[in-house]
Amino acid sequence: MSVQNTMSGYEMRDMLAAAAAWLEKSSADIDALNVFPVPDGDCGTNMLLTLRSAVEESAKVTADNIGAISAAVSKGALMGARGNSGVISSQIWRGVASVFKDKETATSVDWANAWTQAVETAYKGLSNPVEGTILTVLTDVAAAARTSAADDESIPKLIENAMAAASDSVARTPSLLPTLRDAGVVDAGGQGLFTILEGMLHYLRGETEQMQFKKSRVIASSGPVGARTIQLSSADEDPFGYCTEFLLKGENLDTEKIRARLKRKGESLIVVGDDTTVRVHIHAVAPGRVLNFATKLGTVHKVSIRNMDEQYEDFLALQKDRQPTMDIAIVAIVAGDGFADVFSSLGAAAIVPGGQTMNPSTKDILQAVERVGSHKVVILPNNKNIVPAAEQVRHLTGKTISVIATETLPQGVAALLAFDYEADFETNVRRMTEASTHARTIEITHAVRDTKINGLVIKKNQAIGLLDGCLAAVNDTSDKVLADLLAKSDLSHVEVMTLYYGGDASEEAANALAADLMARYPAVQVEVVSGGQPHYDYVVSLE
Repeated sequence: MSVQNTMSGYEMRDMLAAAAAWLEKSSADIDALNVFPVPDGDCGTNMLLTLRSAVEESAKVTADNIGAISAAVSKGALMGARGNSGVISSQIWRGVASVFKDKETATSVDWANAWTQAVETAYKGLSNPVEGTILTVLTDVAAAARTSAADDESIPKLIENAMAAASDSVARTPSLLPTLRDAGVVDAGGQGLFTILEGMLHYLRGETEQMQFKKSRVIASSGPVGARTIQLSSADEDPFGYCTEFLLKGENLDTEKIRARLKRKGESLIVVGDDTTVRVHIHAVAPGRVLNFATKLGTVHKVSIRNMDEQYEDFLALQKDRQPTMDIAIVAIVAGDGFADVFSSLGAAAIVPGGQTMNPSTKDILQAVERVGSHKVVILPNNKNIVPAAEQVRHLTGKTISVIATETLPQGVAALLAFDYEADFETNVRRMTEASTHARTIEITHAVRDTKINGLVIKKNQAIGLLDGCLAAVNDTSDKVLADLLAKSDLSHVEVMTLYYGGDASEEAANALAADLMARYPAVQVEVVSGGQPHYDYVVSLE
């Protein structure tokens, strides 16, 4: 459908649906632009899920009215916002909706005003906006849109110019943000915005059929970057997606090759069969990519795609039965069954599954808050990227909410230990906040690509360590990385060191490591706990 000088509500809805489909094709590539080489780069996925939620909400509107459609887009984006990029995206659409309010259709001037308002709204939504990110790209998009409107250009031309401005702006992000330059990547959020604009333009040009056979390009930096090659692949391991199953029939099928190709497209992968019939089971955010790959090998039969969000809601419902009776309830976002048990045993009323690679949405956290019986609720995000989504909850419920901005699981544990059942809400928030700031955290994982950052030269699959969120060590094994980080830390005031071992680490290895630590640091009490966290061999708390 071609849109020229005005745009209706239905046209905006269909345009964003096309943009979401276009973004889905590149979400893994955008995920791979994560600055840190840890397996939790999920910017593309978060933006996709946020935009998909916005489109789904707009589909409920029956009136062909751009004011009503944009309001639904704003609501859906907010409720589906995941992570920093998702929350910023929701604020962009909130700004657009504020301009389109009460309008039947939109003109180029309206779109220019909408992008300008989106900039203001997005910046207001952040306590510490950083240049060289999606915010900078959005600012440049708005400037290009205003120029187009002043020249009385059509809406497609305005979006084309905005997209071109976004491309140039994304290429410049490494020159504005040293961490991007050192890591050798452009800003992932800016790349996501460019991809959305590109999808919008394809729709406006009537190119939806051609979109099926190609995908967006990843923009290269316009200046010098870190000395490495960008790996345009990423583990698409987000449990909030679709349980996808099917039979694949063909000739000379190779289950090992199929398994290798699908390994990075989801979780819980099972590939069994022979050279003519293969059964595939996978949890994937984008089942279309899985099926597209399969159809190139043969014919697909008995396809089953189930929404795992429904299973997730059932999980939250079960948490309500486990919650203690108290005036104040604590909702914690936790990754790993072991950590979930720890938080539950310490008094958390509800556990929301989430963390690295699996950021829950504002809606997910809101549902948990509404299900607990207490009217006063403390939220522990336990992850820096989840804090923005948690902060949105306070505006969506009648309950009294306090978000303690815990950025690691050990900080959340420290906050819970400080909770006093006899103290009032304000006192507990103060005590828990203070306690969380004293907990130091070491996280050990493995690099998913070669990179150079913080003066460290890192090779793919090497063990790397973060000290309080800062990448500070690299070595051949997790044990050596932990030793390096402890050597850099002041342990004179540390009394207890808790070693939470992850799903990929064994209890035997954790106990052996603990014994070595006790011999090396006899004044420190070392405890071993099963955390069950994905991707991270060890999460260590220093108290």
